[in-house]
Amino acid sequence: MLAIADTRKSKEPGAEGEILHVPAPGQEELLAALLPGMQVQARLNWARRHALMRFHTATHLLCALLPYPVDGCSITESYARLDFHTDAPFDKEALTEGLNRLVTEAHAVSHSWITDEELDANPSLVRSMSVQPPRGTGRVRVLRIEGVDLQPCGGTHVGNTAEIGGLTVTKIEKKSASTRRVVLG
Repeated sequence: MLAIADTRKSKEPGAEGEILHVPAPGQEELLAALLPGMQVQARLNWARRHALMRFHTATHLLCALLPYPVDGCSITESYARLDFHTDAPFDKEALTEGLNRLVTEAHAVSHSWITDEELDANPSLVRSMSVQPPRGTGRVRVLRIEGVDLQPCGGTHVGNTAEIGGLTVTKIEKKSASTRRVVLG
């Protein structure tokens, strides 16, 4: 796999080192001719990226409203879904109202870093049942939605919940005796 190192320092507090950009599959031949030190121009599809950022941040709001372990997730440009490990019933209208309240309250979204030891001392920060934060570098990236959510996450997010815009819980499904799926649109 090819990678392009961006030697600019990250803008995140406490982050050090290089930012690594991994090209999309199929670009190997195009990028094979690059030499260290050559300048390249990268473009991203901002509309797609921002949609993913919005839905990803929205899933954190949903986690704040539903205090159950997460055992599945999917985030796309047009919807997001979370599977919660519970047999509790969910109210679609109440969840939609709660999400939109958190959006309009315009909570700041930021990232920071904690040590592996700090994470080990606070296991309740990890909401996912099947995916653990990466360890071994001595630090773990943490997402903070001011007054709403705090959990390890390496994903992309908006800077303020107001950027998410209106949300609707489009579907709630009972996937098994102990799993409830919530779909956002």
